[in-house]
Amino acid sequence: MKQIEPGWEHYRTLLAVIREGSLSAAARQLGLTQPTVGRHIDALEGALGLALFTRSQGGLTPTDGALALVPHAEAMANAAEALRRVASGEAEEDRGTVRITASEMIGTEVLPAILARFREEHPRIVIELMLSNRSEDLLQREADIAVRMIRPTQAALLAKKVGELSIGLHAHQNYLQVHGTPTNIEELRAHSIIGYDKEPSVRRNVDLGVEFSRDLFSFRADSDLAQFAALKAGFGIGMCQYGLAKKYPELQSLMPGQVSFPLDVWIVMHEDLKTSLRMRLMFDHLSRELGEYAVQSRS
Repeated sequence: MKQIEPGWEHYRTLLAVIREGSLSAAARQLGLTQPTVGRHIDALEGALGLALFTRSQGGLTPTDGALALVPHAEAMANAAEALRRVASGEAEEDRGTVRITASEMIGTEVLPAILARFREEHPRIVIELMLSNRSEDLLQREADIAVRMIRPTQAALLAKKVGELSIGLHAHQNYLQVHGTPTNIEELRAHSIIGYDKEPSVRRNVDLGVEFSRDLFSFRADSDLAQFAALKAGFGIGMCQYGLAKKYPELQSLMPGQVSFPLDVWIVMHEDLKTSLRMRLMFDHLSRELGEYAVQSRS
């Protein structure tokens, strides 16, 4: 008798149980009954010939075999989500869903106004925004369109450089009034510096003429939003886009000729999506508006 291959719903249930830690919690998350979730896991174990969970005081603990399946199941989940987005609108109509990924700073400080203007022109298009400082894999369809600070290398991606952002040292005027304004790199070492904790980003690895190591920082956070909040609160001196600083007059630029650098802005999508009208509309809109923002962001 031919064995029936497990369907996507069984792997979706597996992911939910691993993430939620119990059958009941997974059932609530999926909108299923607990017995249904249990049957999915039993069927998957039977089809694979593999024990997926062991019971413990804290709930269900996934086995090594189950954990090995997670990246493949997540790839299936991303594909299923991409199918849903593609099916949400006809290719040549300005309706449906577009999922965008961008960094924390671009996604919170720059894109909202840009996307609001797009919404006024195309009210039938639903926008999903995923904030992440890592380079999402568009080949796996985690998102439709990405705003990236580095040029993608995959051949299957359609990428367009729309400009360069200028980034430099800034500080709140209140901080400078109390602690003074540094005029060179050596004076900078005596100040409170805002920087990363454990994970340097692309922009932090650029040669600035001074070694911005973790030991130098008085405020450490891997979140760019947290660093920007500390900068606006007057905690100390930190890196900031000139375009963002112009939105906050209390932020003053420091040593623009000594410590500043450009950061490329790329709009990227999978080449298969260029036949979709709503994807082309969003791609062109982001290219135009972020290009204009890049011009305004020069020091």
